[in-house]
Amino acid sequence: MGRISALRFSGGAPDRLVVAPTDLHPADSFAGEEIVGGRFPLAGRVLECDGESPFALELPSEEFAVRLHSFGWLRHLRLVDPEKAAHTARFIVDDWLHSHGRVIGGLAWRPDVAAQRIIAWLSHSPVVLKDADYPFYRRFLKSLAFQVRYLRHVADTTRDGEPRLRVRIALAMASIAMPASGSRMRRAARHLNEELDRQILPDGGHCSRNPRAALDLLLDLLPLRQTYVNLGHDMPAQLIPSIDRIYPALRFFRHQGGELALFNGATYTLANELMSALRYDETGGAPFKALPSINYDRLAVKDTVVLMDTGRPKSVDLSATAAAGTLSIEMSSGRNRFIVNSGRPRFAGEALRQMSRTTAAHSVATLNDSSSSRISTSRFLGPIVIGGVSKVEVARTERESGADGITATHDGYLERFGLLYERDILIASSGREIRGRERFFKPADPSAPPGAGTAVVRFHIHPTIQLYRASDNETRLVAPDGEVWALICLDVPVEEEEDVFFADPSGIRASRQLSLTMPLAALPEVQWSLVRQR
Repeated sequence: MGRISALRFSGGAPDRLVVAPTDLHPADSFAGEEIVGGRFPLAGRVLECDGESPFALELPSEEFAVRLHSFGWLRHLRLVDPEKAAHTARFIVDDWLHSHGRVIGGLAWRPDVAAQRIIAWLSHSPVVLKDADYPFYRRFLKSLAFQVRYLRHVADTTRDGEPRLRVRIALAMASIAMPASGSRMRRAARHLNEELDRQILPDGGHCSRNPRAALDLLLDLLPLRQTYVNLGHDMPAQLIPSIDRIYPALRFFRHQGGELALFNGATYTLANELMSALRYDETGGAPFKALPSINYDRLAVKDTVVLMDTGRPKSVDLSATAAAGTLSIEMSSGRNRFIVNSGRPRFAGEALRQMSRTTAAHSVATLNDSSSSRISTSRFLGPIVIGGVSKVEVARTERESGADGITATHDGYLERFGLLYERDILIASSGREIRGRERFFKPADPSAPPGAGTAVVRFHIHPTIQLYRASDNETRLVAPDGEVWALICLDVPVEEEEDVFFADPSGIRASRQLSLTMPLAALPEVQWSLVRQR
């Protein structure tokens, strides 16, 4: 973004704020004490300020800068001494006003960052403005009004998906938390309605297909709903229905241990983050068997759950964060996650973020070391999906015995290698056995040999699971509570390899993976099973 003079969005400023919306994101008293002490623990890094504003220093990473300029860290100051918190907040906000508030440009004025900052400043204005003198009070309100005008100007051109919806949430929140005309409030509500209707799909999934995106948006939508209720304003028509749709989708992706599945750009979800949203869930009911709008399937028998990605990006614009993980699975039993996808690293550099999007980072088959969807490396286009999977066919199998199964096929390798990939998974009625089949074949003649090539079926193992090799064809997966499953394949050896788990709260973490190698000329199909031992 080029630098733009602040004069372009100059105008009046409100004389007060109407309300401070609630912030439902979990706060951390330790982080608050660190910030008051001049140390910023953000994005996996710590910045020592030594009495200076963090905006006067070189920041350790781009993600750190995003977190800093978004001001979500203000929530941690709620839990420390009020006088110290207010002094610290005012000092840093005032420095931002002088260093970044006068000329628009750079990361600080990215629409998604500006939207998060507006929400944070409104929500935590009691901390920032406690005992503030009048000149600071005016500067703060004037900047808020200025940022809102800027955001209204760029809203329609903001990148599609979560960033654009968050901009509309921020504008709707500002329209009721700051003095505004009735027409302004109605216009903000109408624009939010349009975006909610477009992005929160009928099954409750977000159009990005990222399970985590729905949770992040929900943590902003819930306070917005409550603010409308508290002030007695007319609610945007789509707000409550959208929230009600999101909850069943979150339950769909939630493993019984409380974590969300790691598909399509999702990173880790702390238990208190999810619970802070789920405690408002009034929809109830068992998780759906499928989310047909965003294309995921769930197999569940007793305590055993398998989730499968049976879709592809909804649009080119929305594919910039999508992963090449079509037909990948996650498997959990009870409170233990056994098979996962590697997830998206929250604080890593661009190279690792792109690596996490490859097919090899998912629990699925890879053909000839190629991802099933191709991701652009063009700086001009950005990291969008430019080819690969265009069609996914799915058939569910629900047997009278209680067994639950799915057969799915994708064409991601058809153009390059002339082959379709089929995955067949069935959970037995006991819930103690999962049978799988992986197959590559030519669409014109499925019985013909597929020709040369090598496929590798990967099972990424959650870092808390220990592996013990029972034989060349069997490896046991042992959970911390003693639950044991065995991965068995009689067609080829079960190989154990080093791996990395990107989506751990502590950062990138070493882990293990199990793999089945298929030389297609001799072995176009393999069968495997996961059997619970105890």
